[in-house]
Amino acid sequence: MDKQLILEDGTVFIGEGFGADVEISGEVVFNTGMTGYQEILSDPSYCGQIVMLTYPLIGNYGINRDDFESLDPAISALIVREVEDEPSHYREQESLHELLVAKGIPGLAGIDTRMLTRKIRAHGTMKGYVCSLSVKVEDVVEELQHIPLQTTQVSQVSVNTAYHVPGKGKRVALIDCGMKHGILQSLIERQCDVVVVPYNTTAQEIKRLGVDGVLVSNGPGNPEDVPETIETVRALVGEIPLFGICLGHQLLALASGATTSKLTFGHRGSNHPVRELTTGRIDITAQNHGYTVDLASLEGTELVLTHEAVNDGTVEGLSHKRAAAFSVQYHPEANPGPHDANDLFDRFVEMMKTVKTNVLV
Repeated sequence: MDKQLILEDGTVFIGEGFGADVEISGEVVFNTGMTGYQEILSDPSYCGQIVMLTYPLIGNYGINRDDFESLDPAISALIVREVEDEPSHYREQESLHELLVAKGIPGLAGIDTRMLTRKIRAHGTMKGYVCSLSVKVEDVVEELQHIPLQTTQVSQVSVNTAYHVPGKGKRVALIDCGMKHGILQSLIERQCDVVVVPYNTTAQEIKRLGVDGVLVSNGPGNPEDVPETIETVRALVGEIPLFGICLGHQLLALASGATTSKLTFGHRGSNHPVRELTTGRIDITAQNHGYTVDLASLEGTELVLTHEAVNDGTVEGLSHKRAAAFSVQYHPEANPGPHDANDLFDRFVEMMKTVKTNVLV
């Protein structure tokens, strides 16, 4: 069945619908990764977004049980150039179409994804609507232009209650703002004793857990929309070793007095080069974010720039001058890769071993 993508500027793309037969709106973004579509569509950071994949053939190796980054994908819709209906892989258990049907997510194939990518790169991300051809374009455009972007995505994808993943190593409070499972797995591999807590858990509640460190996860949306987590991070910096990833990186910046702003079209892909300033080392990283820490706003704060994006010079890493706290904008746990920066988890563990805390109050 043919469907259409209507953008808020009036542009229309007509293609073949797959997945769930539903109509939905969202912010249209693109990801440049050549592999990892299962991880992409199950990344909670895409909550409320229509994700377009630039690689032309998607679904050829199917869907398996092991590569999910969350149990329930939060994307609004998936757009591809060509979808494979008959995947072939020894781990494949169902097709991409079957997964999207089961999860109630619509898909659109057969459109000119290069044209759509160029439009987003030139004009920035914009709201869109995936729907049947019977829907009137002018009605949708008027509605899209007046609908604000969502502000509650983190509360939608965070856990509601804390849970414990036992380990024999250091105890970590993992603040779930839309956590990818790869982050939890990276801590488990280092034998950490992990307590996953909701995004709005207070600093006092975290201190009561007797943790050795705090990791603030990735997540969707504007970091300014989660003031509860900002306040928690502000209260914990200097008290407990802290590591922020992606949204967690932005929240550390806001908690420390810096500012953030929206990028034109964001960084979403698995081949973004990042330079470590002290060594000049270049890591190839996976990224998924639409906001960035403003470089000029670091002046006057206790934060120091540690990493920068090679492509556009944006802030990719921060370290606190006096407290045991650091963060990166990219994903060191990257699944399906690259894994250049995975040693940051080792740095976090070593920090917890070095810094002694007494946080039971």
